[in-house]
Amino acid sequence: MYIADMHCDTISAIDRRKRVGEQAELLSNHFQVDLKKMQKGGYLLQNFAVFVDLGEGENPYQCAKRQIAVFREEMAKNKEEIRQVTTVEEIRKNWQEGRICALLTMEEGEACEGDLDKLAEFYKDGVRMMTFTWNYENSLGNKEGLTRKGIAFLERMEELGIVADVSHLSEAGFYDVCRYARKPFVASHSNAAALCGHKRNLSDDMIRKIAEKGGVIGVNYYGLFLVEKPENGIYYSRVERIADHICHIRKVGGAECVGLGSDFDGIDRNLELSDCSKMRLLEEELKRRGFHEREIEEIFYRNVLRIYKESFKNNR
Repeated sequence: MYIADMHCDTISAIDRRKRVGEQAELLSNHFQVDLKKMQKGGYLLQNFAVFVDLGEGENPYQCAKRQIAVFREEMAKNKEEIRQVTTVEEIRKNWQEGRICALLTMEEGEACEGDLDKLAEFYKDGVRMMTFTWNYENSLGNKEGLTRKGIAFLERMEELGIVADVSHLSEAGFYDVCRYARKPFVASHSNAAALCGHKRNLSDDMIRKIAEKGGVIGVNYYGLFLVEKPENGIYYSRVERIADHICHIRKVGGAECVGLGSDFDGIDRNLELSDCSKMRLLEEELKRRGFHEREIEEIFYRNVLRIYKESFKNNR
């Protein structure tokens, strides 16, 4: 079974270690994602997020560019096993040649500093998916919704071929994306609010809206987004609970809107599915619940590839 995961924070984790003088690399590490684990887990494609925390006070544009340089360095060191992709044709070529695909994404739209030229620059760097916000209001979005600039960014993102990601966006911002989007959009790492009422999760109406737009929801493995109550103070992530959210989203929006968005290396280690090599556990749980192989394929990679086919351009 192939895997296409819409969100991990591994590049920012590597960057963080390097900035304090420690050794860290993509080939093999103690994180939840590395190349050897991905190979063992059957990965076709991994989205690698450039993550900017505005609360740290660093210039967001420079922070993003530094992480992109780290990403490129890791791609160059491991080019026979994994390569960056920016088009569906490159995904297909990598797949045929037995390489893992690495897709660059952005988690925090303020990396562009409200500048559409910087958005275009990040597109040239290979960014093909972007959230408007992270945990702070910015020039693109706030609790009242998308700003005028945020709406302009959505339009330009769709023109360029950058998938809009509504994870972390306010409820009003989500419905603004629904109102203005002309192409499918995603929630790259979000779960069902009906099963866990965390503010990061999606209501049934939101799930239906994403499905109606042809979008995909990447189910997140973080215990805090999976369960309402902790076990002995720990929000433990069990495979059966991940499957619960998959089942609910499928019931509300259909199997075509469900994908995977692990949030690996951006979450804690209280996980039954402890790293990306263990994806067989989730496959087995879904089979136990009666999912047929084609449905599991849709959830594990086909739905994500469809979004990319509909959104990406064939040129850089």
